[in-house]
Amino acid sequence: MKKIFFLCLSGMLWQHTIMAQEVIKLYQQVPGSIQNAEYQEKTDLGKDGVARVSKVTTPTLTVFRPNAAQNSHTAVIICPGGGYGILAINKEGTDIAKTMASWGITAVVLKYRLPSDKIMKDKSIGPLQDAERAIQIVREHAKDWDILSDKVGIMGFSAGGHLAATASTHLTDAVIDNPNQLSLRPDFSILAYPVISMRDGLTHMGSRNNLLGKSPDTATINEFSNELQVTENTPPAFLVQASDDRGVSPLNSLRYYEALLAHHIPVEMHLYQNGGHGFGAHNETTTDDWMIRLKHWLQHNHFLPEVK
Repeated sequence: MKKIFFLCLSGMLWQHTIMAQEVIKLYQQVPGSIQNAEYQEKTDLGKDGVARVSKVTTPTLTVFRPNAAQNSHTAVIICPGGGYGILAINKEGTDIAKTMASWGITAVVLKYRLPSDKIMKDKSIGPLQDAERAIQIVREHAKDWDILSDKVGIMGFSAGGHLAATASTHLTDAVIDNPNQLSLRPDFSILAYPVISMRDGLTHMGSRNNLLGKSPDTATINEFSNELQVTENTPPAFLVQASDDRGVSPLNSLRYYEALLAHHIPVEMHLYQNGGHGFGAHNETTTDDWMIRLKHWLQHNHFLPEVK
């Protein structure tokens, strides 16, 4: 028998057969914002079934909480990809969250602002502000959500992987207010076919252009090239990509892997021969399930209980 959950949103009662959900706005007042009434969020549902969100002005968290009996007391913030131009909100967001919640994880989908000079005073830090605020909110809710504040990870796909890696490496200067001095460092990161670098020959140019503009200087390129920003404080990471990825070079994953090794940071990487870019939870070219490999990694690192 399926368990039935009820969710109250906007004064309406909805019947759910998956997980209880809660939607939280990140801010009362969005930092560094420029008011633009003509800039309106929209969602396009493609023939491929992917819901693509663009022009986000009000960033949110959608929280998928596990059954209390399964709760691992771990949380993961999920950053969908889309070249910093759109968010593949279901394929690389809510679909992943539902699976993780079934594992006992409090899975939180971050609908982050996409960099734009039309709504941001500094578009290069807009997404990072939202990622840091997401980590802050999760730790603020640790007691309410029955999670441990040292078991808060971040996950990202493609450009969302760049955001997750940026949140994992840019740890010394917060880009949001943090009056309670909560840690904004993720305890682990999960990076799927990630954009890591902004350097020529490595980067995904669409992502770089959207985040940094078409003519960033060398210092800015290096600052947002996360393989150059790894330190001994960078959290452990799990990486997955396909060797035939023509959207984002697998060298991005390899360079990050090498940097983590050089700094003695625990890391596991899976490179599939085939799969291309953007395979989401299912690489259809293989019977191997990378999500199960991820689950085992989480168990090995004590973010999920091991099955005896």
